[in-house]
Amino acid sequence: MTDIAIIGGGPAGLSAAVNASARGKSTRIFSTKNNYLERATRVDNYLGMESVSGAAMMESFRQHAKSLGISLETGQIITILPVSDYFMLNFNGAIVQSKSVILAIGAAKQKSLPGEEQFLGQGVSYCATCDGMMYRGKKAIVYGLSDEAVSEANHLQEIGVNVTFISGKQRPAALASDVQFISGAVTAIMGENIVQSVNVNATSIETNVVFILRNVIAPTVLCKGLSIKDGFLAVNRDMETNIPGIFACGDCSGKPLQIAKAVGEGLIAAQQASKYIDDQKK
Repeated sequence: MTDIAIIGGGPAGLSAAVNASARGKSTRIFSTKNNYLERATRVDNYLGMESVSGAAMMESFRQHAKSLGISLETGQIITILPVSDYFMLNFNGAIVQSKSVILAIGAAKQKSLPGEEQFLGQGVSYCATCDGMMYRGKKAIVYGLSDEAVSEANHLQEIGVNVTFISGKQRPAALASDVQFISGAVTAIMGENIVQSVNVNATSIETNVVFILRNVIAPTVLCKGLSIKDGFLAVNRDMETNIPGIFACGDCSGKPLQIAKAVGEGLIAAQQASKYIDDQKK
């Protein structure tokens, strides 16, 4: 059982981890490899770090966290389930328990597909390595929207799943030669009680499962019941969401989408998550 599970290893998540550590709380940071700040060639508006590249800024943030014994665990949180006075998180198929959660997942730019939430767990999955063995000898659609999608598709094919890879880009060079490829987009997921087909380029394709592999999972899919306002997680000034024990900071909590805001909100989220844990003991 960790005190605070932090989802996201950008400025908001690292700021939260550093400030939680300063308050004596144990933390685990779960992060995908995708980080938009790292791609910025130059940042001019962050106090005290003028004309620095995004990559250099992120390295400085990580080194600060590392100096406190904080490390990032690479992978994706698939679901968050509130249980009594703690939370269970599915991290690449492994269960993590935490007293509180801080969401620093960035702005989810991709909306849920029609049928996605309806069939979650009934033929919709976000983790090929977690659920792949259940579909050996069956048909699978891998909708590749993340950097790790190709390796997960190859893994499925290797264990005996009949994989079709869908992407709006050209066929990836690293995609195994025996994996079927279709250039396009999944626009809907259909079925009765379980997934039976998907729509791709106005054509229905039969499948037993669709693996939707995104860099960021929509918050409402990540944890049922989270309130959304204007496309972002609804929070108060203490970075509290509508679910007690879950906090949000950074781009996922709304505009402006700026580094300074993310770092400041990360501090507040850590302070309030620490207070929440302490209050639970009273």
